Amino acid sequence: MIVEIIDPNEKQAIARKVLEALTDWFGIEESREEYISGSADWTFFAAKEEEDYVGFLCLKETGKATVELAVMGVLKDHHRSGVGRQLVERAKEAAKAQGYEFLQVKTVKMGVYEDYDRTNLFYQSCGFKEFEVFSLLWDEANPCQIYVMSLK
Repeated sequence: MIVEIIDPNEKQAIARKVLEALTDWFGIEESREEYISGSADWTFFAAKEEEDYVGFLCLKETGKATVELAVMGVLKDHHRSGVGRQLVERAKEAAKAQGYEFLQVKTVKMGVYEDYDRTNLFYQSCGFKEFEVFSLLWDEANPCQIYVMSLK
């Protein structure tokens, strides 16, 4: 079940629980803490199974017509179960309802790290299209791939 979380402290607690379990993707503590802190102010959806939160997704406005999937995490034992796709679908619905025309997401360019290759394939399977690579946005070892999706 996908639920919207409003309380900033609950958002941060869920984000912390999930991101600290996903150090293959969120291993840099400073970046992880920025996501956790930022989640308090962003639109926040969580995947709940029984009484446990197993994933989340945050949306952040980046322009008048564009919202960014700023951070997303699903616990490893729930990968490939449909939870991530449900989160993206709920985020798309919310973004459309709020009047956004585009959804974007940033990840590491395909071919750099195997774990991120799976992430890239996931975003592509959800309907995101390659937009541009910024080789130095983060650093040379982590070229930033931007994907976009029309919400119209």
